[in-house]
Amino acid sequence: MHFGHLLVVASTAVLAVAAPSTGLKKRVKKFQFFGVNESGAEFGNTAIPGQLGKDYTWPPTSTIDTLVGKGLNIFRIPILMERIIPTSMTGTVNETYAQGLQTYVNYITGKGAYAIVDPHNFARYYGNVISDYNGFQAFWKTLAGLYASNSKVIFDCNNEPHDMGSASVPQLMQACIDGVRAAGATSQYIFVEGTSYTGAWTWTTTSGNTNLASLTDPQNKIVYEMHQYLDSDGSGTSATCVSSTIGSERIKDATQWLKTNKKIGIIGEFAGGANSVCESAVTDMLTYMDQNTDVWLGGIWWGGGPWWNNYIYGMEPPSGSAYTAVLPLMLPLI
Repeated sequence: MHFGHLLVVASTAVLAVAAPSTGLKKRVKKFQFFGVNESGAEFGNTAIPGQLGKDYTWPPTSTIDTLVGKGLNIFRIPILMERIIPTSMTGTVNETYAQGLQTYVNYITGKGAYAIVDPHNFARYYGNVISDYNGFQAFWKTLAGLYASNSKVIFDCNNEPHDMGSASVPQLMQACIDGVRAAGATSQYIFVEGTSYTGAWTWTTTSGNTNLASLTDPQNKIVYEMHQYLDSDGSGTSATCVSSTIGSERIKDATQWLKTNKKIGIIGEFAGGANSVCESAVTDMLTYMDQNTDVWLGGIWWGGGPWWNNYIYGMEPPSGSAYTAVLPLMLPLI
């Protein structure tokens, strides 16, 4: 989603405690992955490191229980680079924030689901476009090292690069891959993103994205993460969708790119409003992806988390608009 800054919504929700589970209650039927972005830890980005419960929060584990119980199996956790490694990209971790993340990640993976660690920074560190590829590699070596032994953790190199100037997104993504593998994290998927907010609908027309096909990974576990909203400008800021078929229309070219380059992808953020046109558009997109599961591993809804309140795409149980109106329509399709 195209937000450079997130405003804190008043709440005191903190990490809840729930009984452990031995695994998923229901398997995802058609896609390898289907789940929700769980926001909260990336909020309050003007307060670094910030105060838990005031500036940022870890979403409640009860939400994970509920969504896993419905068959979802992957959760993307937006975090801030400046919170997890606050001094410089080559520095050491903030133990308080790292412990909160680790507790949440371990809860998700303990349920048998996958946890995506997502530095939600738009390819910026302290507001500056990242062009220090060695520093970025060091950042990822430190962060991935925390999870090197957990095969259900996925590393998302960076959220929605855009307006990069002379900086190279392919070089940035390769530095991430190299850093993760240098940390000894060899069993995990790595999600790479493109520029222009990693939009699927602009993937093949954006300069630089085609060069992402040349990324290399010794473990051959690169997944191309694209985002696709269904409103008029694709920004994910309106509950109004263009048409009932806009979902499939916007990802067709990206689908062909994946096939041509023999790559696999995932829609790491998508959403539409809780209304008939958007519900048809979401259904249309998922149906099209189901017809192309040779290249699409699945999708991750934006967004969940306890601090969104009456969010137009809210997937937070029990009363989020998408949770009550859209999720029941998606479940038979996944």
